[in-house]
Amino acid sequence: MSTPNPRRQLRPTDVKRLNRTWRRTTEARLALILESVTGPFNIGSIFRTAAAFGVDTVWLAGNATPPTNPKAQKTALGTDRLVSWHDPVPAPEAVKAAKADGYRVIAIELTGDATPLHETPLTGDVCLVVGSEDHGCSPALLESCDAVAYIPQVGRVGSFNVSIAAAIAIAESRRQEWTR
Repeated sequence: MSTPNPRRQLRPTDVKRLNRTWRRTTEARLALILESVTGPFNIGSIFRTAAAFGVDTVWLAGNATPPTNPKAQKTALGTDRLVSWHDPVPAPEAVKAAKADGYRVIAIELTGDATPLHETPLTGDVCLVVGSEDHGCSPALLESCDAVAYIPQVGRVGSFNVSIAAAIAIAESRRQEWTR
């Protein structure tokens, strides 16, 4: 009798079982603030990543595109219905709302006082902030955050696409919780 190949792709019921196991080991709440992220495909991608990693809520700030945009829907694939989100408000108001809800707010941005993402404590209830595709986080938003972290890069490119930066930060936050 042969044993099943452990490298075969999991069936949908196996994937659900695996995800249920990870959900049981996840206690911290995770949220996002998206400041003036206008690209609908970026919004859709961020919402899809947020749903996959169990982000509880997303505050839109500035002139951020809502996930109901038809182009955002093409990337989000309906996952925006799995994540609570708020209509756009000024960025400092979004930070104030996140703090009032018990989150520590950490911007992902290149600033003089930013710490490397992997060295930044991202455990507990954390709200991660990413800024616009062109200009990053506004000075007013950065001043209202509890901390700033950056994603170390060794290549010859100076920045990540905003949806990729959000995904890296979300994944690092969960990784830190799961390896505690």
